[in-house]
Amino acid sequence: MEGDTNPPAQEAGHSRDRRNAMAPGNRLLGRVVGCSGSKATVSALAGKDGNGLAELWSVGRLISITVGENRVVALVCSMSTDHSAWSEDNDNNMHIEVELVGEIHTGISGKVEFSAGITQYPYLGAVVHRMRSSDLEVIYDPGVNDTAIIGKLTQDTSLGALVHIPSLLSRHFAVVGTTGVGKTTAVTLLLHKALKADPALRVLILDPHNEFAAAFPTESVVIDTDTLDLPFWLFRLEEFIEVLFRGRPPIPEEVDVLRDLIPEAKKMFKGATDTALVRRAQERSSLTADTPVPYRVADLLALIDERIGKLEGRSEKPHLRSLKVRLLAAVNDPRYEFMFSSNTIHDTILTTISHIFRIPGGDKPVTTFQLAGIPSEVVNSVASILCRMAFEIALWSAGGVRILVICEEAHRYVPADPKLGFFPTRQAIARIAKEGRKYGVSLGVITQRPGELDPTILSQCSTVFAMRLSNDRDQDIIRSAIPDSSASTMSFLSSIGNGEAIAFGEAVAVPMRMVFERVSESVLPRANSGLQPVHRGDATGVDLRQIVMRMRHIDDTQRSSPAASERFMQSPALDQAGHRDGVLAQRRADDSPAPPEFLDQSSPAPPRANTFGNSAHARPRPPGPEQTGQELSPRAELPDHPYRGAFQEPAATAETRGTARGDLSSIRSSLLKKPLSSLIKP
Repeated sequence: MEGDTNPPAQEAGHSRDRRNAMAPGNRLLGRVVGCSGSKATVSALAGKDGNGLAELWSVGRLISITVGENRVVALVCSMSTDHSAWSEDNDNNMHIEVELVGEIHTGISGKVEFSAGITQYPYLGAVVHRMRSSDLEVIYDPGVNDTAIIGKLTQDTSLGALVHIPSLLSRHFAVVGTTGVGKTTAVTLLLHKALKADPALRVLILDPHNEFAAAFPTESVVIDTDTLDLPFWLFRLEEFIEVLFRGRPPIPEEVDVLRDLIPEAKKMFKGATDTALVRRAQERSSLTADTPVPYRVADLLALIDERIGKLEGRSEKPHLRSLKVRLLAAVNDPRYEFMFSSNTIHDTILTTISHIFRIPGGDKPVTTFQLAGIPSEVVNSVASILCRMAFEIALWSAGGVRILVICEEAHRYVPADPKLGFFPTRQAIARIAKEGRKYGVSLGVITQRPGELDPTILSQCSTVFAMRLSNDRDQDIIRSAIPDSSASTMSFLSSIGNGEAIAFGEAVAVPMRMVFERVSESVLPRANSGLQPVHRGDATGVDLRQIVMRMRHIDDTQRSSPAASERFMQSPALDQAGHRDGVLAQRRADDSPAPPEFLDQSSPAPPRANTFGNSAHARPRPPGPEQTGQELSPRAELPDHPYRGAFQEPAATAETRGTARGDLSSIRSSLLKKPLSSLIKP
């Protein structure tokens, strides 16, 4: 029974004693003919009369060796016979190599106990028996409360596989195995058991395959590209640079500009320029490029223009212009809408943290963060932000919030090669692995290639569930991580079945080979659970227009608009006859920059310097709606910049371009007819 850790009574153990000599096949198995410090050799006889002794031996099973009042527990490692061929007419002598695991003895309290050490080694001729069920219960019993049954023992399916939930959560765990062996299903089972044992636990799942949403239909909040709202000002400088440079090496001069100007933009948002000199000095010292304080990209662009105006003929000007182009490209990229989607800037950090980390959370303690639709160059930054915030929340709450971060495909974020991956992400995950247990934040690592995972991260996982691994390097990594003398258990990693694992670490009593409990169909992980399935090889049920919409990142409002839908349905891009012209026309239309929704135009802005260094005041606008919530200052309008028209003016159509071209031609003609002296003012 789950949670029942009391060892079985001795009478119950005798009732299930498998050494009953009257029962066929349950006689003694053999005798010890050799022994070393860690292994022993057993000689057994498989008679020609079909006594069934050969069928009782198999690699991976535990056997019992009687030594006085104790019973030494040994694991079968290998088997062989005296001859290379099996004899059907004569008896066959078998030699079995076993590894000594521990011993079962009667403790001081009179209860049967298991200890990993061996006080009395087997002597030559010691009797070898098949393991009792009662002894198996004693061996695999953690001996503490708060245990949960996660499956069955492979050797005896009538016994449950027990894990200690607090040790599993507080000291990190890992689930490793090749593709298709059931890692995601096993993690789903572990999480359901953990939430049942600790309802106050908050779980954040970094899900690169969008599989876990179906596993927690009622307990989770799903965050995907349509519902993600992660403001750009929450990004630290390194994370923001990763987005701007799209995974390429950054240019140091542009990074230095951002490091200088982002704090200034944050002070402009907070109204620091209107405060006293002392207050201004405090703001200057407290705000950095990494401080999670809101700012406007419009202010940042204005500061870049101001610096460009002060650098006539200087070598820094190309770097500033390049940086401005990068910012505009990121803002206008529809894939980054989750960063720049807000039309006005608010201090929404409380709402963001509460939504992502489920504080207080109510009856939905799990957040499945679907990363499949997020651009690949942003995934590392998003993972870095989430892991960093998880640690800081646990740290500053003094353990009041217990958070479990699940990293699916962890070798992507913390690869073994330090030159690969994103350093802030590696740093954030490593900090949880090294220090998280002290503050109540733990880590769950899932990977199919433990050999490509940072060994520091894996070594911090105190409990490991090793499923089938076919790669020799991966097997060596797990074999080196096993904590005690049962290293021979790892030799089975290449041949165990789906849903089967070898569990070892602090959450289990001894390394055990077990089969995970089957998960209900209603909570079975499924990839792309939000999409309608189609039959393989049948394209008749595929909506091509819907696919193109997703490729062009058309949002829900545009899709739901009748006029937009009608225009898209009549688009020549989907007609076979005019496919080429339609695609080119759409590409020209897409090249026009879209108006950014983050610009605020509710109130006039203070004077700014334009490109040429002259003072330029913002055009007056009617006041916008009153701002509420966590705002820090009134909104300000973007000053007059050369790029203002690119933000707000609609793209010119063919007719307007033609009209404008004709007007320019007529103006040019009239000017050429006038004398030059009339055009020069005195």
